[in-house]
Amino acid sequence: MNRKILVVEDSLTFRNYLEQLLTQVGYQVFAAKNIAEANAVLLNEPDLLCCVLDYCLPDGQDGEVIELALTHNHKVIVLTALFNPELRENMLAKGVVDYLLKDSTASVSYILPLVQRLEKNQQHKCLVVDDSQMVRNHVVQLLEHQYISTTQAEHGSEALAQLESDPNITFVITDHDMPEKDGVSMIRDIRQTRDRNQLPILGLSATDDATLTAQFLKAGANDFLNKPFNPEEFYCRVHQILDMKEATNELYRMANQDALTGLWNRRYLFNQACEGCSERNIAMLDIDHFKQVNDNYGHDGGDTALVTVAKILSLYFPNDIVARFGGEEFCIQACGEFESFTRRLDKLRQRIEKTTITHNHTAIKLTISIGVATVQSSLDQQIKLADDRLYQAKEAGRNRVIFN
Repeated sequence: MNRKILVVEDSLTFRNYLEQLLTQVGYQVFAAKNIAEANAVLLNEPDLLCCVLDYCLPDGQDGEVIELALTHNHKVIVLTALFNPELRENMLAKGVVDYLLKDSTASVSYILPLVQRLEKNQQHKCLVVDDSQMVRNHVVQLLEHQYISTTQAEHGSEALAQLESDPNITFVITDHDMPEKDGVSMIRDIRQTRDRNQLPILGLSATDDATLTAQFLKAGANDFLNKPFNPEEFYCRVHQILDMKEATNELYRMANQDALTGLWNRRYLFNQACEGCSERNIAMLDIDHFKQVNDNYGHDGGDTALVTVAKILSLYFPNDIVARFGGEEFCIQACGEFESFTRRLDKLRQRIEKTTITHNHTAIKLTISIGVATVQSSLDQQIKLADDRLYQAKEAGRNRVIFN
């Protein structure tokens, strides 16, 4: 992912501060003190995440550097010492990402989260729902200025169909008054299957109905904004709902993923629902003689072995639930034909047996034992049966699959 940033500032102290602020979190900063130096960077570095530009420079005191960066189609954050409402409106109309004052440390500190927001925005796709093509185009333009990709729908029914067919949509911006299905009705339908954290929704409307904000929020919208709106307020609302979505996703990940291997953990395994599964299969796997791995190669060697096994499990069962059950034990939940499942498990076993794990220039060889169950009972009962068969595989000499 592109992490290059151009900083143009004639104050050495402030330029160094910005460069240090951004470099400390991993961005590659190209610093310039005037338009001439900025132009050299723009010509040699076409792939920039954004440009942080001082409005007034010694060789261009009226924002010439901003025009230059926009000509190269870069995202621009403007810094200035003076507040001028007319100038601010003019800059935002040209497509500048934001316009920040250099009047306090608090104002300047907003640069870092703003840059990080731009970087994260590249992972988002917004469904814009409005029966007015002009409004949709305006909203789409604002979003694309912030690296957010978009798709469009003219009314609620079309939007629901798009949500079903496009899994990459991460949030929705919708008007209310539309043919076929209005915004509030559409949100109610969406909330039948997706909550506020899974799919944030920002409502828009130009109506004078004072109750509409409450209607949107009660239907399940995350926020509401009256039209016509100020671009800055629009961006603040969008950033806020995306910040909340990402924070919630991160908390969910921390609660449900194993920190070492990145696999699901035991909590997730027992809390998830097995949907649309006519035949649920469970496999319990254990690394043979894992204590010897830790004794011979240290716990960091054991960790390397666990991570390697986890990657191979994900490779062989990419569409199934693979969880680290605890220690060196893993669990796989897969739907489908039992014999096919056991064949894949045996290929997995052979792959791990043939894999050489390198740790500190030392080769580690592993085998695994596997117990399998397909009895259609509760998940707890299936896991217990698979675990019993895993124990049988251990007793029978290890490095084998037992399924009956």
